[in-house]
Amino acid sequence: MLNPMMLLTAFILFVFAPSPASRPMAQDATPAPTPAVAHKAVKPTAESQAKAKKLYDVDCSMCHGDNGNGKTDLATGMALKLADWTNPASLAGKTDDDLFAIIRNGKDKMPAEAEGRAKDDEVMNIIIYIRKMSQPPTAAPAK
Repeated sequence: MLNPMMLLTAFILFVFAPSPASRPMAQDATPAPTPAVAHKAVKPTAESQAKAKKLYDVDCSMCHGDNGNGKTDLATGMALKLADWTNPASLAGKTDDDLFAIIRNGKDKMPAEAEGRAKDDEVMNIIIYIRKMSQPPTAAPAK
């Protein structure tokens, strides 16, 4: 059974989301990759990945799921068919520039991650965080 709060949230998002006719054409198609800029030089740290996880938890997980499998009540309720990021093949054909452009500009029903909400290096850390979802967990060191 769907959580009533999730249904209410989905309804609010659906009602207040701009209609497809009012959106710019760039959102109807996959956005063009962002030109190569300094965002490529990001090196993840424990702190930057913790921030990426927080941003993901707030902005992405409601549709894409805590583990990135795309199987959430909200996604189902909105009839979204999202890629399963726990499967390595799902992101294999996407470059970091492709993912950066999608996150920054939005795609279809996915809203854009505005620069005021997440800086370029934070978006790149979200991409690193998302790509780690398809990697098997690292084993704890033997004692």
